[in-house]
Amino acid sequence: MTPVDLGDISTGLVWGAVTVYTVALVAYTADLARLSERTATMRAEELALAAGLRAGHPTAVPTPDVPAPADRRRSKARGIARTTTVLGLALHIAAVILRAVAAGRVPWANMYEYSLVGTMVAVVVLVYLLRRRDLPFLGLLVTGLTVLALALALLVFYVQADGVQPALQSYWLVIHVGVAITATGVFTVAFAASVLQLLRDSRENGSASLARRGWRWLEAAPRAAELEALSFRLNAVGFVLWTFTLIAGAIWAEHAWGRYWGWDPKEVWTFVVWVVYAAYLHARTTRGWAGRRAAWFVLVGYGCVLANFGIVNLFFSGKHSYSGL
Repeated sequence: MTPVDLGDISTGLVWGAVTVYTVALVAYTADLARLSERTATMRAEELALAAGLRAGHPTAVPTPDVPAPADRRRSKARGIARTTTVLGLALHIAAVILRAVAAGRVPWANMYEYSLVGTMVAVVVLVYLLRRRDLPFLGLLVTGLTVLALALALLVFYVQADGVQPALQSYWLVIHVGVAITATGVFTVAFAASVLQLLRDSRENGSASLARRGWRWLEAAPRAAELEALSFRLNAVGFVLWTFTLIAGAIWAEHAWGRYWGWDPKEVWTFVVWVVYAAYLHARTTRGWAGRRAAWFVLVGYGCVLANFGIVNLFFSGKHSYSGL
């Protein structure tokens, strides 16, 4: 079997992962829809009970020993969502491994491979969190982002598996870019947690736009403060990884070009991302920035990560341009 064949198999596995992740996305959506329905029913029962008590006629609310049909449907949808997420991850990992074998190197030397491995890291983090806590809300956002990123990678960024230019044939490609991709995956999940935090906070504060029946599932989501704490922990891990990325990049630049810093667009934007997340962590821990302000800070930081990956790579030329990174 030739390397080209392995590369084609890898691409087919990526398409398979996209399909399975899409099924997971639909299942998460169905689960949250059922959860919204159940929450609305429970709220109606609570209001009926309260009205009965005020009128002096307590209203009995049935509490059957077996799950209600809505609960059973929700549990089934959630089970399908989790199973397909793990299955999609298995296909995803296999695609990354075959891509590496086909190219004869680590599979993160261009934008397609960066997207492929970065989304894999995000799903790994998601699966780890789902094993510890019941977070279908986070599953919806992360699988949705993963499907979009992989589809974009396949349709826009795809290149055939091949070797790299001599300048990239270095162990620093493994270290520097590998850590950057891991950080990006962690930042992605933290971003999803902050988006959910903003929605939950709006729901807690009685936002009219989120008071509709379709958003009732937010009442069953973790409280905004818990989501903020989760996002903070993930961003702290991502920041440490990004700090190492910045340092490793400077060392590699000195080895390759004889200088640690040259104001290359990629270097500048990598530093901008570091500054934004450093400011976020500083404001969050020492300045008391919390709640919505902290969440918006995370969204700005992740926007800088996306700009560093997309805008800088596609519209700016520099020493990093030849790598597709």
